[in-house]
Amino acid sequence: MREAWSSIWVAGEVQRPRPHRNGHLYLELADKGEGDAVDATLSAVIWRGRIPHIRSVLGRADLEISEGIQLRCFGSLDFYPPHGRLQFIIEDIDPVFTEGRLERRRRETLKALSEAGLLERNRALPLSMLPLRVGLVTSEGSAAYHDFVTSLAASHFPFRVLFVHSLVQGRGAEGQLVAAIRALSGKPLDCIAVVRGGGSRSDLGVFDSRAVAEAVATCPLPVLTGLGHEIDVSIADRVAHTWLKTPTGVGEFLVQRVSEAERTVESTARRLAERSGSRIRQAQRRVERAGRSIRAASHRIAETRAKIERLSDGVRRLAKTRLRHAGRRIGETQHRLVQRALLRLERGRATRARRGDGVVRSACSRLVEARARLDGWERLITRLDPERTLARGFSVTRTIDGEILRDSAPAPPGSRIETELHRGRLISRVEET
Repeated sequence: MREAWSSIWVAGEVQRPRPHRNGHLYLELADKGEGDAVDATLSAVIWRGRIPHIRSVLGRADLEISEGIQLRCFGSLDFYPPHGRLQFIIEDIDPVFTEGRLERRRRETLKALSEAGLLERNRALPLSMLPLRVGLVTSEGSAAYHDFVTSLAASHFPFRVLFVHSLVQGRGAEGQLVAAIRALSGKPLDCIAVVRGGGSRSDLGVFDSRAVAEAVATCPLPVLTGLGHEIDVSIADRVAHTWLKTPTGVGEFLVQRVSEAERTVESTARRLAERSGSRIRQAQRRVERAGRSIRAASHRIAETRAKIERLSDGVRRLAKTRLRHAGRRIGETQHRLVQRALLRLERGRATRARRGDGVVRSACSRLVEARARLDGWERLITRLDPERTLARGFSVTRTIDGEILRDSAPAPPGSRIETELHRGRLISRVEET
């Protein structure tokens, strides 16, 4: 077999990459037809000694071997007679092939989204000035999750985060991301944040998929992305309402938006206070002008007093009475203006306090609901723990290469098998099948 196929190039999609404890990397290369159906697969292996070279070659193109990536590999075929297994030994990889496939798929996806009118659809949605109710899609317990939540918590604003776990790379990531975004789309939220902690171009490949891009573009809520890549912009970034480089950047963007809204409220309050003060000052100026008029009238009265000696004392008393009435009216007018301004200021403070109390009560209620949901997930995970199945007397048997045995075919007589128990392992040799 080695003589007939000493060196060949093989192209296919990586499936089930699984590092072995001895340092080798086992995988399968799949050939897919229409409808993404697998037409054929070829078992392959990269021996431990070639892994550093291949990682270096892919690393220069910002690529990694991961589930779903297309590779063009150079190597040779090897046949193992005892197991009847044909295996491809990978010696080198062509990164230009992978880069070309990725770029072609990106162009095709962008063209399809553009023709469907989806590139600007989510960006056209209005984003609330107070985006305090946030949906979060990322891997539970990841650095991206903690960075995003920590940036919101540090602001001391009453953010409410509704979290839905999803894988962000590898097998199953595409379906989980689409399901998570659609699950949050029907919730009473202000926006949805989709974040992850960065990675290679191949790690971020799921965010170039058409299904994820369509889920983001058609979401009825503004979607913010922070995928942690400093250079490349994914298709999910292109169709999102707002994209930022990191999860922390998304959190800081939301905090900044709420801060601007708070400053707007404070500025409005200051303008109201200034307008009230302006009206008070205008009233004071009117009072001062009236006072000057009164003083001028008194002066004229004094100058002409000698001329009106013939007027009776009754006329003089009447003039004094009218002056006193005018003074009281001026004082009453000033008092009413001051009281009215103070009443408007007090009403504004009471309204802002009521709204703040309502936001805090609503945030506390949502946190209690989220805690109850997390407790339910924890109980479900505990019940499904494989260790509990082993504790009931069941066991798992594998070949010496680590393959789980579901029938006797992969373990002919004479081969060694390993049985995993609840406590410990057993190494056995097959006598007959």
